[in-house]
Amino acid sequence: MSVDLTRLPDVWTDETLFADDLTAGDVFELGSYTVSTDELTGFAAHWDPQFFHVDRDAADRGLFGGLIASGIHTMAVFQRLSVAGFWERSATIAARGIRDVRFVRPVRPESTLTGRLLVEGVRHRDGRSLVTVRGALATDTGEAVLEMIVDAYLARRPA
Repeated sequence: MSVDLTRLPDVWTDETLFADDLTAGDVFELGSYTVSTDELTGFAAHWDPQFFHVDRDAADRGLFGGLIASGIHTMAVFQRLSVAGFWERSATIAARGIRDVRFVRPVRPESTLTGRLLVEGVRHRDGRSLVTVRGALATDTGEAVLEMIVDAYLARRPA
C-alpha cells in the first residue's frame, strides 16, 4: 500500500510536528493518568482475566500480594497518554512496530502514571521519515513501570 504524501490531511496545521522538526534527544512529557481499581479489574475481566488482575482476595494471597494491572492495560494507558501528548499533534502516517516492551514493576490500583517520550532517531526518506522513540511510564514516586521502543512513520514538512 502506498500513501499519497502530496495530499496532507486537513487535521495537520501550522503547529503540527513533522519529522523534520524532531531530533534525537527531544523529550516530550505526556501527562499523567490514574488507574482506578474499578478500571483495573474491569479491563482485566474483559481482556486478561487472570486472578491477580480480577480477584482481590485471591490476589492478596498471590505472589504480588494484591491486585495488579494487566500489562496490556498498562500499554493502553501509555498509548492514551502518548496520543494526547505527542502523536495527535504529529504528522503521523502509521506505526511500524513496538519492540523491547518491558514491564518493569506491577501497576497497583489507584496508581498515578506519568508518561514520557524520548526521540532516539529520525531517518529521512523521500516524503516520510522513520521516527524511533523510547516510551516510558512511571509512578508518581518516580518508579518505572513500563519501557518500550516505538517506530513510526511521520511525514516530512511539505516544501
